[in-house]
Amino acid sequence: MNNPKSKKVTLGAATLLSLTTMGSVQAENISLKFHSGLSQSRPEAEQINRFASLVNEKSDGELDIEVYHAGALGLKEADMLRVLQQGMVDMALLYGEYYTRDAPALASVYAQGAITESSQHDEILDVIRELYEDGFSEWDIQIVGGVVAPIFDVGLHCKEPVHSLADLQDKKVRVWSRHLVDTFELLGISAQVIPQNDMYMALQTGVVDCAYYLSTVAPTVSLQEVTEYESYLHPWAASPWLFGISEQALSRLNDNQRQALEEAGEEIWNETRATAVDPEREAQARQERKELGITMLPDFSDDDVATFVDAAWQAWQAMAENAGEDGTRYYETVTQAISEE
Repeated sequence: MNNPKSKKVTLGAATLLSLTTMGSVQAENISLKFHSGLSQSRPEAEQINRFASLVNEKSDGELDIEVYHAGALGLKEADMLRVLQQGMVDMALLYGEYYTRDAPALASVYAQGAITESSQHDEILDVIRELYEDGFSEWDIQIVGGVVAPIFDVGLHCKEPVHSLADLQDKKVRVWSRHLVDTFELLGISAQVIPQNDMYMALQTGVVDCAYYLSTVAPTVSLQEVTEYESYLHPWAASPWLFGISEQALSRLNDNQRQALEEAGEEIWNETRATAVDPEREAQARQERKELGITMLPDFSDDDVATFVDAAWQAWQAMAENAGEDGTRYYETVTQAISEE
């Protein structure tokens, strides 16, 4: 004769086992917070979102990346190495030049004037990434792919015709870094760092006469409204945006989750790398600026470019040496790789 009470006990045990099993499966699912200081309108933001989707897909839903754009977590870029090391956030979009306070050597990995042909960038990209991985690992941060920024033209955008270093001698130039201030100073040219958001007003009010800027995206900040002339100088030495994860967060992942994370990161890296150098895009951008009323002057001469590059490398070396042993090692490694190409 069946015992109803015994049956209830059996069913209860089965239900408990089922719930325990479900809880175990759910416990394997992990969500990581990802900080990005870039606005959601930036093309890099789209790549970060795609990275998050790929991770979820490749991990069969076991790993979720919650992306917080535009610094929505309230974290400061200058503090990011400490923040990740302490586990205050799981992942972040990293850009080596932001961390001059805590890791000044990282700003010495790559500098403007490093390349004179866009194709050189792809040839030394693996060296650059390896050095960044080395530097970030000292802060218990691992790199899992990233976004290779497009290589844009850099030019001088001026109110008067300028297409030589001689033309710049009596001009005040806007730049975006201390390295560039030092570079132009070596050439006897006055330059000052002015944030992008203040560049338009500085040109409009005469604080500066010219802006050293990424020509391809100049229309996005309306430079055609406050400058009339442009002359190409060199390609942008674009440091890549890297996906960094803290060792603490990485240690929480199982093999499937870790593999999904690494595969997704490398997929974004390889795709953006393949489209970073695009002469057709640059030619089209020049034509669009002409249609906006910009007079495209002849490029800076080969002699002027060589003179600029010499000064840029001098300033780069000084910056690297001031950053210490690692800075010097990074500078020597990259410049040697460039020279060998």
